[in-house]
Amino acid sequence: MTTTEAPGLTEAAAAAVEAARDHLLGLQSAEGWWKAELETNVTMDAEDLLLRQFLGIRTDAETAAAARWIRSQQRADGTWANFYGGPPDPSTTIEAYVALRLAGDAPDAEHMRKAAAYAREAGGIEGSRVFTRIWLALFGQWSWDDLPVMPPELMFLPSRVPLNVYSWACWARQTIVPLTVLGSLRPVRSLPFDLAELRAGRRPARKASGWGKAFNALDRVLHVYEKRPVAPLRKAALRRAAEWIVARQEADGCWGGIQPPWVYSLMALSLLGYDLDHPVMKRGLAGLDRFTIEDEKGRRLEACQSPVWDTVLAMNALSDAGAPAGDPALLRAARWVVNEEIRGPGDWSVRRPDLPPGGWAFEFDNDLYPDTDDTAEAILALRRSGLPEAREPIDRAVRWMSGMASKDGGFAAFDADNTQELCTKLPFCDFGAVIDPPSADVTAHVVEALAKEGHAEAPVTKRAVVWLLKAQEADGSWFGRWGANHVYGTGGVVPALIAAGVRPDKPPIRRAVAWLEHHQNPDGGWGEDLRSYDDPAWIGRGTSTPSQTAWALLALLAAGERSPAVEAGVRWLVENQRPDGTWDEDQFTGTGFPGDFYINYHLYRLVFPISALGRYLGRDR
Repeated sequence: MTTTEAPGLTEAAAAAVEAARDHLLGLQSAEGWWKAELETNVTMDAEDLLLRQFLGIRTDAETAAAARWIRSQQRADGTWANFYGGPPDPSTTIEAYVALRLAGDAPDAEHMRKAAAYAREAGGIEGSRVFTRIWLALFGQWSWDDLPVMPPELMFLPSRVPLNVYSWACWARQTIVPLTVLGSLRPVRSLPFDLAELRAGRRPARKASGWGKAFNALDRVLHVYEKRPVAPLRKAALRRAAEWIVARQEADGCWGGIQPPWVYSLMALSLLGYDLDHPVMKRGLAGLDRFTIEDEKGRRLEACQSPVWDTVLAMNALSDAGAPAGDPALLRAARWVVNEEIRGPGDWSVRRPDLPPGGWAFEFDNDLYPDTDDTAEAILALRRSGLPEAREPIDRAVRWMSGMASKDGGFAAFDADNTQELCTKLPFCDFGAVIDPPSADVTAHVVEALAKEGHAEAPVTKRAVVWLLKAQEADGSWFGRWGANHVYGTGGVVPALIAAGVRPDKPPIRRAVAWLEHHQNPDGGWGEDLRSYDDPAWIGRGTSTPSQTAWALLALLAAGERSPAVEAGVRWLVENQRPDGTWDEDQFTGTGFPGDFYINYHLYRLVFPISALGRYLGRDR
């Protein structure tokens, strides 16, 4: 460890953080919030067109604009990926292809021939994921008989019984309930074309063992039941599903603030007799406009929006850059955040019925699903803002967040003790995380917030610290559930442990520092490719990015490092800054579902470098 600094680096870092701060301030809304684009893959746009085709509301203008965006994301080999620079994905390519056929692209056009050839080679429609085949079944391109069964009768399973709807993560349960309606009613809408060119002519072997075999057997039984369900029970189950769906529509018309339950809920309710003029349907369709971006690149749909998350991260970045308590930008933001506090119960109450509500969600309108991650960052931001009226919301949030600890001492994002792995064994679940167990990154944010609020010695904090120490990987890093990946996990855990009182010279911290230094790129930055979720060879490896370089620096600085590694990382940020004060970041560094679904948060490239540079300069309070 050394305390020397390169000549001029401090001055360069100061100029960089001031330019970045000014850029960030210029993005703040008049109401006080920040919100940047949340970019995902083109399945969002393809499925939006298919939804509109299903409901009979697709327009030529929407289709042409969406197709322009989808074409712009196709690679030279004809494929689409799930993240920038990632490997081709068969299901994403199939859905994009279908959307372009809807837009009138001829199957013999070169870009379409390439896409279809890849899809066939990769297993065709037959080898695509269950969700893709559900979309194709809706339009007669796949048989409902050849899909796993999820009967709506599961709505009657009590919360103490395995595989009830609350066994699933919040995002999964909101998706599965409307899908039980679709799978029960088995609608088929017409397409103006057939997709024979996407069929491989063979079905891949689907291996299963243990519980997988048992659930495959159960699926065969359920297929028999689907042919002759108990009519009164089925009718009651569909009515219960409809009531459950309607009760969970948010104020802006969405479901859960995310695309999958939103589109499936609209289709399910349509099948159950809700016409397009019904207030629930009107709100749902109108709400999609708020998630739609139209520019010179075309029309695209955000899978989600992150105004609360973006705002509290921006507030923390400004405080790290030296903004004092009472700064006008911080106060505007703090007032908006306080008004976003969630004061009512939600699905989390099923596991914690006696816990008073509090905290914050991710989106503008998602009052049923606050999460501990946003709540922790909001606590950290509000306590530094200088807003007097933030004290009571902070106290309520600390109480609620503390009460969301799981039995093992760790924290998950949305629910407590949502760890029933049986859900993952169902034939239906071949895509995306379906449970919400504790993770290192979320637990770290909670620990840091509790410690900064003076609760480092509280039992809930101490148990969470023990959980984090046990969760450290053999190589010294921590896994990142909601960000890419071990750089994100390690970048969050080290500052949290230091805040909770773990000394920088302790072995867990030294091992983490060594891991980060070992994985620094020759150019001085850090990066980790999203393939690290599937292939350990990619752990800690990837093109340097602003956000991941900042995460590594935040950990090293918290550990007290003023080493050549820190200087090189700071220099990388300084030298790669754009003239307007921000940074370019094409890579996706956010995670929706590890291994399956990824996010490019367009504000990450700005807020995290500001925090890292501000802390390097000692401006943080």
